[in-house]
Amino acid sequence: MSPTCDNSYSAIVFCCLVGFNLIGMILSSSVDSRDLDYQQRPVLLPLYISPTNSTHRRVFDRDHRLRHLQNLVKPHSSNARMRLHDDLLTNGYYTTRLWIGTPPQEFALIVDTGSTVTYVPCSNCVECGNHQDPRFQPELSSTYQPVKCNVDCNCDENGVQCTYERRYAEMSTSSGVLAEDVMSFGKESELVPQRAVFGCETMETGDLYTQRADGIMGLGRGTLSVMDQLVGKGVVSNSFSLCYGGMDVGGGAMVLGAISSPPGMVFSHSDPSRSPYYNIELKEIHVAGKPLKLNPRTFDGKYGAILDSGTTYAYFPEKAYYAFKDAIMKKISFLKQINGPDPNFKDICFSGAGRDVTELPKVFPEVDMVFADGQKISLSPENYLFRHTKVSGAYCLGIFKNGNDQTTLLGGIIVRNTLVTYNRENSTIGFWKTNCSELWKNLHYLSPAPPPAPLPSHVLNTSKEVPPPGSPSVPFLSGEFQVGVITFNMMLHVNKSSVKLNITELAEFIANELEVSVSQVHVLNFTSGETDFFIRWAIFPADSAGYISNSTAMDIISRLKEHDLQLPEKFGSYQLVELNVEPPLKKTWMEQHFWSIMTIGLAVTLVVGLAAGSTWLIWRYRRRDMSSYEPVGVVGPEQELQPI
Repeated sequence: MSPTCDNSYSAIVFCCLVGFNLIGMILSSSVDSRDLDYQQRPVLLPLYISPTNSTHRRVFDRDHRLRHLQNLVKPHSSNARMRLHDDLLTNGYYTTRLWIGTPPQEFALIVDTGSTVTYVPCSNCVECGNHQDPRFQPELSSTYQPVKCNVDCNCDENGVQCTYERRYAEMSTSSGVLAEDVMSFGKESELVPQRAVFGCETMETGDLYTQRADGIMGLGRGTLSVMDQLVGKGVVSNSFSLCYGGMDVGGGAMVLGAISSPPGMVFSHSDPSRSPYYNIELKEIHVAGKPLKLNPRTFDGKYGAILDSGTTYAYFPEKAYYAFKDAIMKKISFLKQINGPDPNFKDICFSGAGRDVTELPKVFPEVDMVFADGQKISLSPENYLFRHTKVSGAYCLGIFKNGNDQTTLLGGIIVRNTLVTYNRENSTIGFWKTNCSELWKNLHYLSPAPPPAPLPSHVLNTSKEVPPPGSPSVPFLSGEFQVGVITFNMMLHVNKSSVKLNITELAEFIANELEVSVSQVHVLNFTSGETDFFIRWAIFPADSAGYISNSTAMDIISRLKEHDLQLPEKFGSYQLVELNVEPPLKKTWMEQHFWSIMTIGLAVTLVVGLAAGSTWLIWRYRRRDMSSYEPVGVVGPEQELQPI
């Protein structure tokens, strides 16, 4: 049956509502884009300065400088900031802080691109030296799990647990069992704690026994490497960077994950198939602009030219060493040659250059490393000299002969005040001269590269990932900075494993404490254990605002920093371990003109609806007028009988 006049008005209203809802659904999909899961950013890890130890001033021990693996061992199967500590002259290495276990146990580990295993002394080690921190105690970690014996690893004598063993060129050794536990990368790191396999050391010899650092953080290529494990989990991109401080300052920064290359960064190809070490295509070395007279393949022997952050100085093949030494001495013949600080070694040292490191380029020549494609990186004197410890204003060559080995080994001295990016994805290594001690303050110049694809959101890690203690750092908000979102990590600990956490109720309490709307509080990530819950929260602007005002943001940050949230006892105790402030997301054209489009869409829908309704009514009226009147009784077409 055809609709009546009354039904036509309902149809018009219905059409308008349908059109309005469709437009709203299409446009609101872009407005709600802020609720998409946040992807992991690069991990920025700092290197630190530790107190000196008289028993660890063996920087002049030539074997101690040469910390690279003597034999390749088949690996077992199986973004955020951290500072770098220490310096090359006093300690011979750089360290970073790493926390292992639940609750976290802190360790100072040598950053070593020439090692593939991260290991720390275990509490049951009977042949481990006295190091900077207490030994790792597995029995105190609720998340510790031994790696059980399998076909892809070497097993202990009882055939129960996987083991590892590493031997270094200076004959130091480290061995122990493999275990898995939660690793935390520091309160300044955006990378949330991750489960990873590491070595629990039961024996160490040589310099490993006497060094101040607790152990090694392996960044080399291999399945047990920290980088390989993090990349395998999809939490960082397949790239990392190191930046060592200068001659007198030390410290620096380490970045796990990809960063955008700074302007002027010079790259060299790195062949991963050649060895697990990070090599570069070094073709020539120039001193004061003149190339050394060497065979072009001099630096291509054995593994090629290797970058090893765990080695202090540089080691050249014999011919290259003598050519380099002679070229340098020819340019500084006016300086007096003196004995080195250690009588056990015939170091080549010079006096009379002055104590001011910034003036050294006026005395010592510039050195260039030229790569296969013709690009070059210039080295300042601090990249091939070390300061004499007994004579003021005297310096010694930090380049040595690598015995009969044809490998070119480039240690930390070569990359002082140089950002080195190990782009494992593209098989390149980049170099960029900068002040590494100040880089920590200027990391905003290194914008993050596109992050890797996130892990499936439905996969929850049930491990208890506990970050290291301490209040989260609070960013400074200037009047020109707009806050788009505030994120923070919360660790909850309840006394009973049977307690079920009500996230919705907890979000309501947090919103009430921070004096924001419940709709502004979002859960980005959630992991749980028996009695511990790790939650990543985000505070978004109100629905009607594009950003959080600075006064409101500072109030929220202040309350979070001071742990000033008063939560009911049923939620247990809590700790905030990370706090980040992000600018507003850049709106799309559709988001910027949302209300205008909605208004126009509504008006168009109403006009079209009214026009359609009017047209139908006119058509209906005219059709009725055109119908002829037929009197009663006129014979018409035969009709089907209908029931009365």
